[in-house]
Amino acid sequence: MAVTASPTPRKPARRAARTRDRLGDALIALMLEKSFEDITVGEVLTRAGMSRSTFYAHFRDKNDLFLSDVDDFFGMMSTLLQRRGDRSDRVAPVAELFAHVAESRAFVAALVDAGRMGDVKELGEAHFAVGIAARLAHGPRAIPEKDRAALAHALAGALWSLLIWGLRQGTAVTPQGLDALFHSLIPGPAMPIPVVPPRERQTVSQGR
Repeated sequence: MAVTASPTPRKPARRAARTRDRLGDALIALMLEKSFEDITVGEVLTRAGMSRSTFYAHFRDKNDLFLSDVDDFFGMMSTLLQRRGDRSDRVAPVAELFAHVAESRAFVAALVDAGRMGDVKELGEAHFAVGIAARLAHGPRAIPEKDRAALAHALAGALWSLLIWGLRQGTAVTPQGLDALFHSLIPGPAMPIPVVPPRERQTVSQGR
């Protein structure tokens, strides 16, 4: 008789995720009140209502907590369409991302003040490049594999630039409008990726 393995317990994983979320939320709340440089691990623990041993079971320091929280956020956001089972030709949830960021302007300002936007940008672009590449593998916007990674990285960079531009425009730009603008950049059936002949590539590389 076949033996059926017992399901792997999920409670510890869920508990760890809740702990990390609480610590991340505490750090974000403190960043809205004071500079990142001045925040201590003890203040994070007090705000989260957790012990020091719990903190160090998950993170090395407050910087590790910050980067982990940002990484988790972009990991979730960049795969939002896939997890929803979205069947549209969108390759990134630009409207959802912009709406969320637009509601968090105070935190964005705190990131700028803390000099952490470079870290955020790097993690965000990396995650969205992977998510976009996955969406470009299928559907009406499918791109040949040889071009997919390069285009996905370029689009991830464009997404970040549009996001910053949109924030500077204030209410003049809507999440839906920014989403449409971003997706207009993507080659489709009517706008194929141009192929540069080898001779032209060589000429350009030689600076002629």
